[in-house]
Amino acid sequence: MRALCWEGVDKLAVERVPDPRLRNEQDVIVRLIAGTTCGSDLHLIGGHIPAMRAGDVIGHEFLGEVVETGPQVRRHAVGDRVVVCSFVGCGRCWYCANDLWSLCDNTNTNPGLGQAIFGHDTGGVFGYSHIMGGLRGSHADYVRVPFADYGAFSVPEGIDDVSALFASDAAPTGWMGAHLGGVRPGDVVAVWGCGAVGQMAARAAMLLGADRVVCVDSVPERLAMTELHIGCETLDYTATDIEAELRERTGGRGPDVCIEAVGMEADGDGALRRYDRAKQRLRLETDRPAAVRQAVRACRKGGTVFVLGVFGGLADKFPLGALMNKGLTLRGAQQHGQRYIPMLLDRIAAGELKTSHLATHALPLDEAPQGYAMFKYKTDGCVRVVFRPGG
Repeated sequence: MRALCWEGVDKLAVERVPDPRLRNEQDVIVRLIAGTTCGSDLHLIGGHIPAMRAGDVIGHEFLGEVVETGPQVRRHAVGDRVVVCSFVGCGRCWYCANDLWSLCDNTNTNPGLGQAIFGHDTGGVFGYSHIMGGLRGSHADYVRVPFADYGAFSVPEGIDDVSALFASDAAPTGWMGAHLGGVRPGDVVAVWGCGAVGQMAARAAMLLGADRVVCVDSVPERLAMTELHIGCETLDYTATDIEAELRERTGGRGPDVCIEAVGMEADGDGALRRYDRAKQRLRLETDRPAAVRQAVRACRKGGTVFVLGVFGGLADKFPLGALMNKGLTLRGAQQHGQRYIPMLLDRIAAGELKTSHLATHALPLDEAPQGYAMFKYKTDGCVRVVFRPGG
C-alpha cells in the first residue's frame, strides 16, 4: 500500500509499504477515507521530536471504513464508517478507567523511552515517534487500529466525512483544554493560537458558558476565520501589547482561563524571539515557549493556564515566579479523546460545533508532501489540508 513516510528532517515521501495485518484479537483494519495534517506533525517533521526513524509512517487524525475485524471486536463490523482517536487506550488500565486515556499503561510498545524524557511512558499514538509507541501512522491506504472497541467511533449517517474527521483529534483536544482548564459560566477565556485546535478550544469555552473569549494569533487569514466561524474576539500579537489589551478587556484582572494551543515552535517578538530560535537550533533548549510565557503573565491571579500545544522536553526562561506568586494552576495533557468524541459527534450532528471550515485544502494522498509544505508555510491561507487516497 501507499503511505507517507518520514525520511529525515524536513524530508517526506509517499512510498510503498507492507499492508497492515491484524496482530491482536481486538484490532480492526481501516481503509482510509480522509486524514488531515496537524501542527504537532510539524514538530516531528522538523526533527524536534526524538526517536523518529527513516521510513516511519506519520499521521494521526483520520476517518475510515472498517474492512477487517479481530475476533474479540464487539462494537464494530466490516463496512462501519469510523473516526479514530489519535491516542490508543486499552480500556482496562487505571488511567483508562479514570478517563486519562492518553496516559494508558498498555498501548506504548516501547516502554522505557518515555521514562527517560518524561519520567513515565505515555500511551501509544498513531505515527508519532517511537517514544510514543512507534505505531504506524494514518497517512496510508490502510491503518491497523488496536483496541478498536475503545478508540474507534461509528459516525452517524447525518455527519459528512470532513466534519467527522476533526472529531479524531482537533475537536477533542480543544474541548479538553476548556473542560480541564475549568472554564465556567461567566469566565473570560484567552486562547493562544487560531489553528484548528485553538479554534476548537475557543468554541468549547463558548459552549461551556464563557462570557468572553479572545483568541491570539498573527496570521490574518486565521484571525479572520476565527472571527467568522467561531464568533469570538481576536488579537494580533504583532500589532498590540497582548497583556495590556487583555487587562483592558477584563477590568484590569486578566483572563480567568488561558489556553495555550501553539506548542514547541511558538514565536514571540523582539529579542526573546531571536533568543529562543537560536537556542532551539543549537539544541540548548528543545522548546520555544513564547505563548506559554505570555499566557502565564497575562492570566489573572488565581487563574488557570492549560497547555494544549505539544512540547517535547525543556524550555528556557519559564516564568516560574509568576506562576507561584500569582497562585496560578498550570495543567496540560495530550488529548483524552475517548472521553469526548461521542459527545462531540452529537454536537456536530446537532449543529452546535462546526468543524468543516478547518479543511481549507484537499489533496490526494500521493501529494501529501506538497500538502505539508503548504501547511507548514501557511500559503494560500492554509489551516488544514485533508488527504484522501484517491483525491
